[in-house]
Amino acid sequence: QLQLVESGGGLVQPGGSLRLSCAASGFRLDNYAIGWFRQAPGKEREGVVCINRLRDITTYADSLKGRFTISRDNAKNTVYLQMNSLKPEDTAVYYCAAPRSGFCASGRNEYAYWGQGTQVTVSS
Repeated sequence: QLQLVESGGGLVQPGGSLRLSCAASGFRLDNYAIGWFRQAPGKEREGVVCINRLRDITTYADSLKGRFTISRDNAKNTVYLQMNSLKPEDTAVYYCAAPRSGFCASGRNEYAYWGQGTQVTVSS
């Protein structure tokens, strides 16, 4: 069974940092791209950032550049999302997902595998 499991979410104060992990089981991550998405209450799910099999990175929003960093450790079958300078508007459930190809996709429908999400809350 192909599975992605997110972890590392929690409560953090504005300006703080958090690192999320996306661990894969049932398949090897080295030939896959992994994208991070988030969904705030009452809002649609949006793309955050993606890293492909060659470690090329796509950031979906200019406001996230310089604050969010994606990386991968193929030996551990894990992709990470380092989040710095967190703001209350970053509060959301964060998901990782993989398309069938090894490259980042422009549409959510191209991501075939999804984790269950991890909650990130930025509040004082």
